[in-house]
Amino acid sequence: MLKTLEKLCAPIAVSGDEKRLCSIIKNEVEPFCDKVYTDLAGNLICQKRGKTAAKSKIMIAAHMDEVGFVITSVTDDGLLKFASVGGIDERIFLGKKVCICGKKELVCGVIGTVPPHLLSKERSSAVLKEDELYINIGAESKEDALLNVSLGDCGTLTGDFVNFGGGKIMSRALDDRCGCAVLIKLLKSELACDITAVFTVQEEIGLRGAQIAASAIKPDIAIVIDSTTACDVNDIPDEKTVCNLNKGGVVSFMDRGCAYDRELFNLILKTAEDNNIPAQVKRAVAGANDSASIHKIAGGVRTAAISLPCRYIHSPNSVIASEDLNSVYALVLALLPEIKEL
Repeated sequence: MLKTLEKLCAPIAVSGDEKRLCSIIKNEVEPFCDKVYTDLAGNLICQKRGKTAAKSKIMIAAHMDEVGFVITSVTDDGLLKFASVGGIDERIFLGKKVCICGKKELVCGVIGTVPPHLLSKERSSAVLKEDELYINIGAESKEDALLNVSLGDCGTLTGDFVNFGGGKIMSRALDDRCGCAVLIKLLKSELACDITAVFTVQEEIGLRGAQIAASAIKPDIAIVIDSTTACDVNDIPDEKTVCNLNKGGVVSFMDRGCAYDRELFNLILKTAEDNNIPAQVKRAVAGANDSASIHKIAGGVRTAAISLPCRYIHSPNSVIASEDLNSVYALVLALLPEIKEL
């Protein structure tokens, strides 16, 4: 699964611009599915028959998009102004290498601002807002810059895919290429029942793709596979760490977007225990994912979320444990025989 994950982390797929990644995923899963198509929003929808039909229609979702930025204007001297796409901590912008999907190819640049020695003491130590920053792509003028990029082009902070520290993975876009990798492996596996798998778009800017897909599919049960913040570093008290690396998938009882189906929540934990699969409960009511849109569709959808613990999420160097990736896959696979009768 790690080779698949590395392949998925390579293309840029900022919210609203997911087609490059969608094409890669479609080529991966199409031979293993009964029907694969994209809807008008860009969601990739995959239907796969299992050993038996389930009593309920089951949807499993992971989002393709990642946080990034969009080019909003170009200055006369060829510097690019930008706006964030999704939630990015402004503290990490300055000095970062970026990659932009330009007119003909990927365009590299660096995020800069006024040098600190030209700022007051107070300003030099402050966190700079994105409207105080610019991207330098080496252009000498506005006309020179516009030969390579256009307004509306998207890009990301770059980060290499690195194996390190005894089973740790570092990369950008692990939220939620991890979920996509798990979903791809599921579609290549023999399943206990029929499922509809959805690789959703625009999760990072309002859970939009999931709402559109679920409205069309009208599932009875939905399982969302995502990444969630692990704060298990430094001197943070245990009750505030949210979740931990190397302790398995994270099962949520509630977040800022959804109070999860209690029977599914308990069933997931029991399935993990019965099958000796590592799992942990999310120790915070925080964040949200595609569940927030899905559970409200039509007459309501019974929804659960299983997430990958991820340190430094939404940064160019997020970190997961490969063991957790395998645990989430094993847990979802073991869960299907249990929920097919619901």
